[in-house]
Amino acid sequence: MKNTIFTGAGVAIVTPMNQDGSINFEELGNLIEFNIEKGTDAIIICGTTGESATMSDEEHVECIRYAVEKVNKRVPVIAGTGSNHTEYAVNLSKTAEEIGVDALLVVTPYYNKTSQHGLIKHFTTIAEAVNIPIILYNVPSRTGVNITPETCLELSKIDNIVAVKEASGNISQVAKIASICGDELDIYSGNDDQIVPIMALGGKGVISVLSNCMPTEAHEICQLCLDNKYDEARKLANRLLGFTNALFCDVNPVPVKEALNIMGFNAGPCRLPLVEMTEANVAKLTDEMKAVGLVK
Repeated sequence: MKNTIFTGAGVAIVTPMNQDGSINFEELGNLIEFNIEKGTDAIIICGTTGESATMSDEEHVECIRYAVEKVNKRVPVIAGTGSNHTEYAVNLSKTAEEIGVDALLVVTPYYNKTSQHGLIKHFTTIAEAVNIPIILYNVPSRTGVNITPETCLELSKIDNIVAVKEASGNISQVAKIASICGDELDIYSGNDDQIVPIMALGGKGVISVLSNCMPTEAHEICQLCLDNKYDEARKLANRLLGFTNALFCDVNPVPVKEALNIMGFNAGPCRLPLVEMTEANVAKLTDEMKAVGLVK
C-alpha cells in the first residue's frame, strides 16, 4: 500500500487575472485562504482550471512558488506539471519539486497524443526524474487519449505514481481500475458530479472545480462517503447538482470564474482563447447560485 496524498476535496484553484491579463497574486492568496478556512483538503495549482495552458514558463513557476509559500504546509499543495513534451514535463516537475510541492498532477500528452506504450514511457520518464508522488490525470475529452485500466496497472508498479485523477466520465473504467490496481493506485474523481459513485468504488476524494465556490460542501460530500454515510452524501450532492452542472455550461474555467466574480471575489476574466459567457448562461448560472444560497 502506498501513502495517500490526501483524502477529501482538493480544489483545482482558479488563477485570478487582472483586467490586463496579468496574474492577480493578491486575489490568489485570498482564494487560497478562503479555501483553507472553509475546509479544503488540498490545493491544486496550475491545473486546467488554473489556466496553465496559457501561462508562460515564468508565470507557471511563480504561481507554484506563491502557492507553496502561502499555504505553508497547512494542506498539501499539488502542482500541475504535465505537458505533451516529455522533456518539458520533466523539467517543470523537477522545478516544482525543488520549490517544495507535496505532489504533482501530470496530464496525459495532448494533441500529438501517443499509444498506451507511449504513455507508459512518458509517465515513467517523469516519475524517474523526481522523488515526490505523482497523480496521473486522465481527461480524454481534452487530450484525445485515454489511460486504460491496464496502463494504470502497469504505471501503479512505479513507487511514486500513487494515484489517478479520473475524468473520463466512464464509471465502468473507474471500477476496473479500482478492481485491478487495488491499494497500489488511489483514485480521485475528476468530475464533481461523480464524487459519490467514484468514492463508492473506493475513491479517496475529488479534485474539484466546485470547491472554488463551495469548499465546505465539497469536503462534506467526501467526508460523508469516507464515513460510509452514502445516503447523506448522495442527498447533498443531488442538492448541489444544478449548480455543479452550471459550472460546466461553458468551457471550464469560464463559468467558475464568473461565479466567483458574482460572489464578490476578483477572479477576473479568462485569457484568450476563452471568452466571457453569454447572457443566457450567466442568468442560468446565477439562478443556480441562488438555489444553493451563494447569492440572494
